[in-house]
Amino acid sequence: MRSAQMRGYGGSDVIVINQNVSLPDPSSEKVLVNVKAAGVNPIDWKIREGRMRQAMQLEFPLTIGMDFSGIVEKVGTAVSGINQGDAVYGQASAMRGGTGAFAEMALANADSIAHKPRSLNHQEAAGLPLVGVSAWQAIVETMGLKNDQKILIHGGAGGIGSISIQLAQHLGAHVVTTVSTNDMQFVKALGADEIIDYKNQAFEDVTHDCDAVFDTVGGDMYRRSFKVLKRGGIIVSMLEQPDQSLMEQFGVKAVFQFTQVNRNRLAKLADWVDENNVRVNIEKTFPLDKVAEALDYQKDVHPRGKVVVAP
Repeated sequence: MRSAQMRGYGGSDVIVINQNVSLPDPSSEKVLVNVKAAGVNPIDWKIREGRMRQAMQLEFPLTIGMDFSGIVEKVGTAVSGINQGDAVYGQASAMRGGTGAFAEMALANADSIAHKPRSLNHQEAAGLPLVGVSAWQAIVETMGLKNDQKILIHGGAGGIGSISIQLAQHLGAHVVTTVSTNDMQFVKALGADEIIDYKNQAFEDVTHDCDAVFDTVGGDMYRRSFKVLKRGGIIVSMLEQPDQSLMEQFGVKAVFQFTQVNRNRLAKLADWVDENNVRVNIEKTFPLDKVAEALDYQKDVHPRGKVVVAP
């Protein structure tokens, strides 16, 4: 089978398409999936460039890619609740015991997949696992966002932001988001109540008294966000560790989120997507032999929603 593999750390030139990878056979707790589409995330190009090498010990060649959607080919003897022929989505990252999603076939841990949302096609479902679980974990589990509360979501047009806006809106919250000028109509259609052009407006001068902030940008945006929170509010960041001095100064809670994708969260996410007609925007689709270009596009363009690979 074909798969996109890293032969070392670097740029586009370290990605090669191996035409003759051996077809893996599932062990007792794994599932073999025919990959119909794979989602591209910022973590993928960061791994390629070696930015995660301190946290991840990798052996090359390595089939890359995390998120996928596909059809189950074989199940291990200890797997329950997933059967041959089921449409599933989730993660097959080599760092979590899988064989990599940028391939025609992939092994995944049974706990890293769930039944695909019925309302989404495979490309849309492939774009959902990491960003959808990130939104769910932050907004539902950590923040406990409630009806009539106010949340500021940074990077509303991105993969995580676009799902977060819809989730917060369905929970009945007042949703404020920061985007660039070109993305204002896009996030309005997703349900944002207040839209701030971060390039031309200082968001802390525009909105105040937020119950929660979801930060997917980091840096100065993160530090300035403490100013818009109510005392007793919470900020969850995908990038920044909690700043104790800012927490004490503004009387708020700060949390760094490491997203953990598992079957329970994926199943809850799929139910919510199907019940609420959630939109997963796919900006661009690349064939498997163009994975290197897909990673560069994710890195350089900052897509509206998601980029996917369709083997």
